[in-house]
This record gives sequence, C-alpha cells and structure tokens, in this order.
Amino acid sequence: MARTTIDDVAARAGVSIKTVSRVLNDEPGVRSETRGRVREAISALSYRPSLPARSLAGRRSNLLGLVYANPSANYVFDVQSGAMARCRDAHLRLFIQSCNDRGDETVEDVLAMVDQTHVDGLVVTPPLSSDAELIAALEERRVPFVRLAPDVVGTRSPAVVMDDEEAAREMTEHLLALGHKRIGFVEGHPDHPSSRLRRSGFEAALALAGLDEDQPVEQGHNDVASGLKAGRRLLTRVDRPTAIFASNDDMAAGVIQAARELGLDVPRQLSVAGFDDSQIASIVWPALTTIRQPTYDMAFAAAGLLIDLVRGRQVPAVTRLDHQLVLRNSTGEAP
Repeated sequence: MARTTIDDVAARAGVSIKTVSRVLNDEPGVRSETRGRVREAISALSYRPSLPARSLAGRRSNLLGLVYANPSANYVFDVQSGAMARCRDAHLRLFIQSCNDRGDETVEDVLAMVDQTHVDGLVVTPPLSSDAELIAALEERRVPFVRLAPDVVGTRSPAVVMDDEEAAREMTEHLLALGHKRIGFVEGHPDHPSSRLRRSGFEAALALAGLDEDQPVEQGHNDVASGLKAGRRLLTRVDRPTAIFASNDDMAAGVIQAARELGLDVPRQLSVAGFDDSQIASIVWPALTTIRQPTYDMAFAAAGLLIDLVRGRQVPAVTRLDHQLVLRNSTGEAP
C-alpha cells in the first residue's frame, strides 16, 4: 500500500497543502469548519506526517525533549504519559532522557542530548527544574524550556505547578480530624523542593493544632525501599505513631510493608497516607489515602506550553493546577 501523503489529505479535505500544514502545526487563521475537515481527512486516511519533511520546511526538528532525575517509577510514568499524549495531539515526537542529578554532569548530559537530537525545546521535571546551573545553561543556549514544579516561579521560563504545601497541610488536617495526635512523617528526597514544601505543610497543620512538638520525622528518598526503612524506624519507637504521612506514594507503600512485618493492622492500628495518587496508590493493600497531584495533567500542560513557546506564541508565566484529597482504606480513626 502506497504511503498516504499530504497531497492526499489536501485533496480529500478540499483544501490547499498549505492549509493542511497550518492545521498540522496548530497555527491560527484556519476556520474551525475547515480545520475539522482536515482533521477528519487525516484520521480517515491514517496520515502520519513526515517529521524530516516538516523539519526542512519549518527549520525545526519537530522533536521535543523531556529530562528527569526521579527515583519514583510511578511519578516518571505519569509525567512521560502526559507529555507524550500532548505531543501526539500535535503530531510531534518526544525524546525522553534520564539524567544523573549530579551538578556539572547533569548539565553536560542535558546539553549533549540537545546537541545530538536537535530537540526544539525541553520539558524539565523536578528536581532538575530547580537546578540553577542547568537553567542558566539552557538560557545561555537559548533553548526553549518549560519547568515542572520548580522551587521558584514567576521568573525565567514558564512553569506548571501545584500547591504542595497546602496539599500536605490538608492531608495532615485529615489525620488530625481522625483523632491522631502522634503522627509520623517520612520526608521526600532532600534535593527535591517539593519535599521541603510538603514537610512545611505538615508542620503548619500540627502547629495550628498545638501538636508541633516532637512529632517524629524520618528521611526518605522517594522510593519504596527508603519508605520501608523509615517505616521500620518509626514503628519500632517506644512512642510509636498511630499515623504516618509519607510525602509520596512509593514511600507510603514501604511504610505499609513495614507495618505488615511488625504485625500491625492498617488502618485499625496504624493509618498510612501518601502523596501523588500514582498507580501504586490503588494497587497497594489497603489502597492508599493520598493527595492526587495532577501529574499527568501537569506534564500535558507543560508540553502544550512548550509547543506554543516553540511556535512563537505568548504563554503564561505560571500555570497552577489543583490537588485533591483522595480518601481510601489506609486511614481510619485513631486507636
């Protein structure tokens, strides 16, 4: 079967090749009825535009990049899926690069990827989105980029964020409302700005309730293994907490595993809460009460902003998405 060409799409839709190209590039100035006919023709003919041909025509690679350095496979999956879906809608490809979060090595790694793939722009995810050296290097190279959940917004590149501090405060208030007065906390990776914000929200809720003194906190690194270790330390204390709030779902899953090792029933003897609402939150037993961070939607939005940026459009400096408290079976009234 011969490959479907842009000429075939134009003929079926009854428009010029230039109009098809403008629809493919999501450019303004095409009437909605015409745009609909072109998209129907693209779908009916299963047309897939040639990226090299579009690159030659527009002096762009039509390839976007996404860089990450996060140990949580669940978080990374949601980010990749969201960005990829938006690129697919725009008939673009997404190149995904895992980086070591190690200062100069990270900068060299990302810049090498940019040079070798000729991506038109980057979605930069946390903690890389708060890496001052990397941001400065991208600005110097004039590489268009959008940051996901950086520590500082309103300057430099566009950013997509949610209120981590407020979300953690809300989760802590939920545990307090269940009657828990001894609440342990597993802090996230120390290099991630969101970890500090989530701990700050946890402590703010406790302070408001007059319970901010001597609440046990353990350091985690955003993976199940560190959550397991932190859970063991918290649950073998003499003053064992009746609830533990882990600042991501992977670590909360590790806490539940620690509770099982010690013969503790969740949630009858111990309430466990997480953060993110990643896939593991509904797979672990009991299913996790957690904060739904719209990770997929945030990545989808970031990729959309990057597409607009690359195409020379004005974009907002900050895009804020809402969180949601999701109640499941891992939390209950204090024993």
